[in-house]
Amino acid sequence: MIKFRFLTILFLCVAAVSSCKKDEDPEKQITDFIKKNNINAVRDNSGLYYQIIKPGSGSFTYPGNTKITIKYEGRLLDGSVFDNGGGKEQTFNLAELIQGWRIGIPKIQKGGEIRLIVPPSLGYGSGAVGSIPGNSVLDFTIQLSNTQ
Repeated sequence: MIKFRFLTILFLCVAAVSSCKKDEDPEKQITDFIKKNNINAVRDNSGLYYQIIKPGSGSFTYPGNTKITIKYEGRLLDGSVFDNGGGKEQTFNLAELIQGWRIGIPKIQKGGEIRLIVPPSLGYGSGAVGSIPGNSVLDFTIQLSNTQ
């Protein structure tokens, strides 16, 4: 079951990277989206945009084998939801997830919540994955309940 969830997330991540509109620069898509929706996001050097909604508490340092337990929702920029983990908490090995999550989730601690706006290069790239078109920018809201 965990392997299936991981493969599903990995598949969705690959799709997201590939789902951005080919005729429009992902950076422009993201900055336009942030401006239009009045999102107070910060740009990481990687190109990931994030908004810490709630920082959480603690001082966990996220070693390479970190397991995370989260609730999440993934949307395309048009607002359509492509995954929400069934609305239930899911546990994943952080190192096996899309790069955007590996960069963004360590910015919060247990009890924290973050919004990640992931360019295709940090998501699923140019290939379509499931309902996610190739070259898509992804918009995730993630609530972190546990790390180990």
